[in-house]
Parts: sequence; C-alpha cells; structure tokens
Amino acid sequence: MPETPHHRPGLFVLAAPSGGGKSSLIRALIEKDSRLKPSVSHTTRAPRPGETDGEHYYFVSDAEFQRLIESDAFLEYALVFGQYKGTGRKAVEDMMEEGFDVLLDIDWQGARQVRETFPACRTIFILPPSMSALADRLHHRGQDSEQVIEERMRRARDEISHWDEFDFVVVNDDFETALEDIQSIIERDRQIQPVPDAQLRSLLDELLKPD
Repeated sequence: MPETPHHRPGLFVLAAPSGGGKSSLIRALIEKDSRLKPSVSHTTRAPRPGETDGEHYYFVSDAEFQRLIESDAFLEYALVFGQYKGTGRKAVEDMMEEGFDVLLDIDWQGARQVRETFPACRTIFILPPSMSALADRLHHRGQDSEQVIEERMRRARDEISHWDEFDFVVVNDDFETALEDIQSIIERDRQIQPVPDAQLRSLLDELLKPD
C-alpha cells in the first residue's frame, strides 16, 4: 500500500508480560486494518506446534543470531528465558517505505532500544486485569511447562513495573474493549501529521524574512 500525502507510516510498539494477550491483539489489529503490518522477529528458540518459519518467527541458530548482532541487523534484541529474540531493522524499514504502519511485538527492554533509535515510535503497554487472570491465561494456552509458567509469573511483576516508560497503557480485561482502545491510539496518532517539508520551508522563509 503506497504512502499517501496525508499519512506518514508510524512504528507502534506493543509490550506486555507473557500471557498478557498482545499477540492475539496484534493478530486482530492486522485483520481489521490493512494499513498495519506486523514485524516478524528472529528467535533462537525452537518452533512451537503450529508455528511456521517466516510467518510467526524467523527461527535461527545461536551462531546465526550472533552474526546478525555483529552486522547491526537488529532494531532491538534481548535474551529472554535463555533464548534470543530480535527485530530485523531492514524488514521494518522496508514496510514503512511501502507505506505501512508497523506493529512490534516486543518486551520493555526492546521498547527502550527502539525508542533510542526511533524516537517517533508510539509505545503501548498491555496490562492483565489481575495476576490470577495472567496465571490462568498461561495455563490455558498450554504452551509451557509448570516450571516455565512459574518463571514467567516471577518475571511478570518486574515487567509490569516498567509500565510508566510507555506512552499508553491498555488493560486487557475484555478483549474487544482492549482492541478498540489500541485502535483508537493508532487512529489518533495518524491524525497528528507533520507539516509537509515544502510547506514548512515556505513558512520558515516567511518567518525568517528580514524586515
């Protein structure tokens, strides 16, 4: 989708503790809005049942991930639960060049890195309605062992403590309400458009014209 004169593509970071629902929300956002594209992350963990390389993640070896780090290929990366995960810089830049708004599914550490290299991004933190609800979601999705779930719950409080580093906070209690809240944030950001360069130059020429 080409960029229109009235829209410059944006970068939206969504973060949440594991089980907070951000992946499901991102999928729903993509289905509802053709102007949005998800970034596909690289990871060194093994694929889970139903995951496809290049669609859900790019599954790479530790050695390949280290090579990508050394070549500055990542917009952000982090070591999470003993496995590396990172966002490819070129893929994000290419999607934005094509006129799409890009959604990043990352954690608070990644959000910090993205903010440093792309200050114009918008960051959204998704909160669970309670810790018990978070634990229920982790158990119900059936992806992790009890030991891993316990570790995720221990990390959740630390992750949630970084909520105030984000531009917006959304509570994912009712899924549809949370989805509408995020859509509103994205739409509001789209309405705040920068002055076109030519128009800005013309204004500055007028303002700076000697008396």
